[in-house]
Amino acid sequence: MQTAEIRRRFLAHFENAGHTVVPSAPLLFDDPNLLFVNAGMVPFKPYFLGQETPPWNTATSVQKCVRTQDIEEVGKTTRHGTFFQMNGNFSFGDYFKAGAITHAWSLITSSVDDGGLGFDPDTIWVTVLHSDDEARSLWKEIAGLPDERIQSRGLLDNYWHMGVAGPGGPASEIYVDRGPEFGPDGGPVVDEDRFLEIWNLVFMQEEITNVRAKDQFDVLGDLPNKNIDTGMGLERVAYLLQGKGNLYEIDEVFPVIEKASEISGRTYGKDHADDVRFRVVADHVRSGLMLMGDGVTPGNEARGYVLRRLLRRAVRSMRLLGYDDPALPELLPVSLDRMKASYPELEADFPRISQIAYAEEDAFRQTLGKGTQIFESAAIAVKDSGGTTLPGEQAFALHDTYGFPIDLTLEMASEQGLAVDEEGFRSLMAEQRSRAKADAKSKKGAHADTTVYRAALDTNGPTDWLAYTDLTTESRVIALIAGGDSVPAIAAGSIGEVVLDRTPFYAESGGQNADAGVLTWDGGRAEVLDVQRPVRGLVVHQVRVLDGELTLDQQLEAAVDPEWRLGARQAHSGTHVVHAALREVLGPTALQSGSYNRPGYLRLDFGWNSALSPDQLHHVEDVSNRALRADLPVSAQIMSLPEAREWGALALFGETYGEDVRVVEIGGPWSRELCGGTHVERSSQIGTLVITSDGSVGAGNRRIEALTGIEGFDYLARERDVVRQLTEILKTQPDEVPARVRDLVERLKSAEKTAERMKAAQLLGAAGDVAATAKDINGVAYVGHHAAGAGGGDVRTLALDIRGRLRDRPAVVVVIGDAGDKPSAVVALNDAAQERGLSANQLIGVVGDKIGGRGGGKADVAQGGGTDVSAIPAALAAVEAALSA
Repeated sequence: MQTAEIRRRFLAHFENAGHTVVPSAPLLFDDPNLLFVNAGMVPFKPYFLGQETPPWNTATSVQKCVRTQDIEEVGKTTRHGTFFQMNGNFSFGDYFKAGAITHAWSLITSSVDDGGLGFDPDTIWVTVLHSDDEARSLWKEIAGLPDERIQSRGLLDNYWHMGVAGPGGPASEIYVDRGPEFGPDGGPVVDEDRFLEIWNLVFMQEEITNVRAKDQFDVLGDLPNKNIDTGMGLERVAYLLQGKGNLYEIDEVFPVIEKASEISGRTYGKDHADDVRFRVVADHVRSGLMLMGDGVTPGNEARGYVLRRLLRRAVRSMRLLGYDDPALPELLPVSLDRMKASYPELEADFPRISQIAYAEEDAFRQTLGKGTQIFESAAIAVKDSGGTTLPGEQAFALHDTYGFPIDLTLEMASEQGLAVDEEGFRSLMAEQRSRAKADAKSKKGAHADTTVYRAALDTNGPTDWLAYTDLTTESRVIALIAGGDSVPAIAAGSIGEVVLDRTPFYAESGGQNADAGVLTWDGGRAEVLDVQRPVRGLVVHQVRVLDGELTLDQQLEAAVDPEWRLGARQAHSGTHVVHAALREVLGPTALQSGSYNRPGYLRLDFGWNSALSPDQLHHVEDVSNRALRADLPVSAQIMSLPEAREWGALALFGETYGEDVRVVEIGGPWSRELCGGTHVERSSQIGTLVITSDGSVGAGNRRIEALTGIEGFDYLARERDVVRQLTEILKTQPDEVPARVRDLVERLKSAEKTAERMKAAQLLGAAGDVAATAKDINGVAYVGHHAAGAGGGDVRTLALDIRGRLRDRPAVVVVIGDAGDKPSAVVALNDAAQERGLSANQLIGVVGDKIGGRGGGKADVAQGGGTDVSAIPAALAAVEAALSA
């Protein structure tokens, strides 16, 4: 049975049982404690925690998940994978244990012809919490399982909670006996390879507190509503029903292995080391596809770094399989072909996805080249010093700076006959992880407790939010918050949070800054500093009370600054216009990946591989301003998410949308996007649109910045003033300024070159005199010279010239320049000096120790730099001392 068919059957089974089918949330979910969704219940957490009221009593989903803690183990075992899909059914105060067990047993044991999965009931085992006699009885009653196939386990295995105070409850896990060839008999308590878990049913029935460990917590009492949360691993079920040995051999994964085998010439199943690499490729290519499909782009931090690491590990594994050509163009389309049955949006978005992936591989291939050069220099230095081990800090630098995994460094070191200080490397890696964990912990700590906001919402209901229609409202204060607690008043001069029964203020979201404005009441006034939505349905204003005292139940006027709102509307509508113009000029793959706007300013990130040419930028700006001149109508309407997608509305990658969405149009289908921001009524109201910059924000991503409205006109006015000043200075017409400036620059460059030639001639003219100062040290002519004002190129030329004048005897020449207040040194030896066992590469180290730097090279010539100009005499003396020893 194909994986997509198992997925379809699961959803159909629960939909037929009255459950609402909830689409998978994006892998990027709005949870400060998670990089990615890592479990099927994550999108439902607010309902289980009581933070929000679920819109349905029962639901079912197949949730995309990514877990990254086991990346290093992927492929080494057949259990670890990064991307997986979790089938789930959920009840919020509706059915409980009996219902969950009935639904599960019916699906897994019903025949394929009847829509079930067709597992043999005699192969099914279950576990229950040792104290859950009710679950044991229900399994016997509903499924007819004998006692010996219902095994009891403790809290560590069969109790679920979130690791914090909140809901929890016993769990019952369903296992399939794979047969004696997979291990000993005796059920899951004996062997979990033979007895494979496929489904976990969690009975949320208790409120717990004082959580000290997975199996150490206190129970406060029963929950008012008992809930069901289940998770069935789709890939596990697939490889059981497809008769495969592991998740890498199922229909959605194995074709990538087959393609990798075909292009590499290696055979899967013959060599364990190669098999690990094949599995890494298959897993990481699929995970990368799904992450990019949900809007993740490669980067150096957080989610972007995880994606970058996955893609680069896949490319590196292909290299270790002997395939050095670009691999992702061969493999990614294969993964797409297998995943599009369940996720058809991947095919429509593949031009963007592939563009990002292939650009990342190209960048990594270049990085590999640079890193290889660094590695080879380090290896030569180790060998020249008589060492046999590459230091751990150099292996770490290769990993941290160039993305070299340690096993790649080990492979390259082995080829050079060197070992690697793995202990030192791993120590530095541990330090880095500790810093990352501390940073993550601090960020999690900043995640505010929403209890006080939930109380305000439960007591007063959702805020009547009028930002789309009003700039002022007559409002009443329904909650005041300071320091995380409800307070009766906020005094003059203090900052606190205010919840109003109705508000015209836009709360920060979708890349748009919150509105600015004031609250005024009889005898008082407060400045609105920020507006947020800490929980769905509630708008909270952060204010500074300027006059009077703000108290509960105060009647007041909430007024948005009209100039601020106008600028914000212009910028947000301008963002949509630039996005549409980019797609018109560059093509449909130039899709927005992020944005930010405030009054008069917009920033838009989009998928693209190269810098835009001046002509392209001008064209985008021209298309944008022509759209403004056309006075296109701007409208917004609410529709269901499927309707919006069918209508062709573009969604921002990584955003989470509800069942109903707001679609903003500018000029009809020319610009049609999902958006919750404030906008102008017609495009001409944007005023003007001036692109100020285009820059890179990572492989495959560009960022455009632009100004709108009065800010755009101000920018153009400043540019005009600059041109006017230049025309006055250069005594020319505005259109002749560029040519005049180019002419002046060329003349300046020519003068500088002439000065450099004269300086070099002067230095070389003194070479004979400097050579004549050679000292005889143990039969070696030594010249140590401080070349005042000379830079790297001149220093090297002078050192080689002096060496050439000392052909009649062994010679060591050291020249150190000080251009730019930074020492640059060259050590040059002739053949006779080398025959005495002397090495320029060793002597440059003596120089570097003194001038605060380092260098390298070969036995005849080496060069380096430093930081301490005052130490040049000491460096020359140190070389003389080394020769005297």
